[in-house]
Amino acid sequence: MANENPIGVFDSGIGGITVFNAIRNELPRENLIYFGDSIHLPYGEKSMETIRQLSAGVTDFLLRQQCKMLVIACNTASAAALKFLREQHPQLPIIGMEPAVKPAAEQTQSGVVGVLATTATFQGELFASVVERFAKDVHVLRQPCPGLVQQIEAGKTNDPETETMLRAWVEPMLEKGIDALVLGCTHYPFIRPLLQKIVGDGVRLIDPAPAVARQTRKILEQKNILHTTTATGKLRYFTTEPVNDFAETLFVLTGEQRNVELAVWESDFFVRENL
Repeated sequence: MANENPIGVFDSGIGGITVFNAIRNELPRENLIYFGDSIHLPYGEKSMETIRQLSAGVTDFLLRQQCKMLVIACNTASAAALKFLREQHPQLPIIGMEPAVKPAAEQTQSGVVGVLATTATFQGELFASVVERFAKDVHVLRQPCPGLVQQIEAGKTNDPETETMLRAWVEPMLEKGIDALVLGCTHYPFIRPLLQKIVGDGVRLIDPAPAVARQTRKILEQKNILHTTTATGKLRYFTTEPVNDFAETLFVLTGEQRNVELAVWESDFFVRENL
């Protein structure tokens, strides 16, 4: 792959933009492509096999855009498909997400940490492996958050209904003494202010996006495929939902107005460009 080729970043919807923007900040010269598979949102309530098939389709699409690296900016897709995609594309550098249990375990004073994530993320081998490796001596409270991704995709990041949902999940964790709360889905940083209001200053919220951006730089350096231009990288955004809907949600959540391109989903989980 040529150094000027883009990095592909994908998620089930708009949540991976939190990782995409962290990579933009870390590597402003890189060309980036974001793919939000919003028509199949949410991944977190689908079977592992379905998530693997969806992820394979998106990967094929990004490879046709000549991506030199892939970042799975989705904890659910990483849990279900990271190993599978690496086996299918052994020459392609692929970075996945894992819940930031390690820094939470290292920083806790109470010995109790909480994790907010999708059901599928908790079911995957990746989460169990992370806990086994890094949090043997820490009590890890797992909390699935059904419906939260949909609230965020609807732009309801400071909505009374969203706050009610979060309090029902988080307050029992607070009663058990958590002092660190892991944001185990890339959508969740969009509700960070609301979460901080609920947990207070005594609980650290941990977002893995900056660490993923640093890992992206590290791999590019190891492979000698950093883009060496002095110009700011080009950004492209694809979605499988109506582009106006995606662009509007992007603006509501980030304040950025971007041109969004449509990718059409066909049979057998195969994506093509709508030229």
